[in-house]
Amino acid sequence: MSAAARGLETPYPWQPPLVATVKGRPEDFRVEELPATVPEGVGEHVWLEIEKTLLNSEDVAVWLARESGVGRGRVSYAGRKDRHAVTRQCFSVQCPTETEPDWVRGAEAWNAARVAAGEEGTMRVLSAVRHARKLRTGHLRGNRFEIRLADVDGDRAAAETILAAIRAGGLPNYFGVQRFGHDNLARARAWLDGGRAPRSRNQRSLLLSTARSAIFNAVLAERVRRGDWDRLLAGDVANLEGSGSVFAVAEVDAELEARVARLDVHPTGPLWGRGAMQTGGQVEALEARIAEREPVLAAGLANADVKAARRPLRMVPAAVAWHWEGNDLLLALELGPGEYATGVLDAICVARGNGG
Repeated sequence: MSAAARGLETPYPWQPPLVATVKGRPEDFRVEELPATVPEGVGEHVWLEIEKTLLNSEDVAVWLARESGVGRGRVSYAGRKDRHAVTRQCFSVQCPTETEPDWVRGAEAWNAARVAAGEEGTMRVLSAVRHARKLRTGHLRGNRFEIRLADVDGDRAAAETILAAIRAGGLPNYFGVQRFGHDNLARARAWLDGGRAPRSRNQRSLLLSTARSAIFNAVLAERVRRGDWDRLLAGDVANLEGSGSVFAVAEVDAELEARVARLDVHPTGPLWGRGAMQTGGQVEALEARIAEREPVLAAGLANADVKAARRPLRMVPAAVAWHWEGNDLLLALELGPGEYATGVLDAICVARGNGG
């Protein structure tokens, strides 16, 4: 189901000029994590690089916990990866050396059992190295993508113009539709409106993240419609490119405008929660107005004691390249942690079966 169909409008500065088959096969969407840390070879945690196909990251985490005989809480990963794709990512498991299983043989047996049961989804353990610390959420340098858009129709020149603009100046930094799942937003609203609480800590975290993502995307969508998503306004909070550092902008002068133009700083939007949003003036008013449209989410996030934070409104890919193979467009992207390749796809094409 598309973002628009779920009421999660994500407009772009460009009209997508292509129609294509997206993720027609898992191998058409490949993702490889770029690690921020290389495991040292000793320690109580095993860091495993795993290639999975047609599996969620949580599916693999649950298998790792069962295979090693530890609780799910001793298994972690830096970020969730797409299910309908071929992805390589790192997991960590806290388990004693003397009880560590044979990960490769265990994965092979698990795959064979799924095939025998007629279930889809496989995994391969590529490496297992010990480290002193667990892998924490968000602890990665980024992700590398190889994406095939198949059987493309439309204006190729216009698509290449948009891709060049994205490479030069970035694009709106929406949370991707996969963040919302099939019903995560509805479940978040129901829970935060006094309904049944999630069963696990992971589910609670997922639904809170979904609620924050919805408010952020709504603010960004409004800034895109206004045409000021990629420039600073008085009252904005600016982010320094490549860091989590932010600073309040009382007035926008020529120096700040020049820094925005050379992609050194970016305007930010709210990750809603408890505490001040740091904005002022028209920006504070805009964000408050958007949050008022989702009173259950906004109040629920504050009551859940989630700390308010900021996220850049603009995403600047580290790499954007493309070439054509017949009627297929092949994209090579490198993005930072928390950035979504689906944003680039949404900017240039409409997926068949998704309104196209």
